[in-house]
Amino acid sequence: MSSRRQARECSLQMLYAIDNCNMSADVAYDSFGEYLPKEEAYREFAVKIFKGVCAKREEIDLLIAKYAQNWEIDRMATVDRNIIRLAAYEIIDMPGTPINVIIDEAVEISKKYSTKDSSKFVNGILDKLKAVRKDD
Repeated sequence: MSSRRQARECSLQMLYAIDNCNMSADVAYDSFGEYLPKEEAYREFAVKIFKGVCAKREEIDLLIAKYAQNWEIDRMATVDRNIIRLAAYEIIDMPGTPINVIIDEAVEISKKYSTKDSSKFVNGILDKLKAVRKDD
């Protein structure tokens, strides 16, 4: 597994804890900090995604709701919702990462952490959401 994937997975775990266990962002970060990648660049990447999603969660959720036709965000599986959130943050605020890489990573993470059909669901929403990126 790549260090960037490990960073994304750690960010997902922290986001899941906030969403499903009603943890604060600080408590989630403190609880999962030891699992962050050891290499500084990847550690910073994980923290940037996590803190970025936390800071822009309302904006991200509105965007997801716009592209998730016939799906209320609160009715999505918690894991899927947070995979989409972290990928949406990357699409919006991290233009250095190609969209196809972001979507592929999100799909692979959904295959690992969610149901067998989740990868199609995640891919479908992110494929629509990629239109918000101005530089591609």
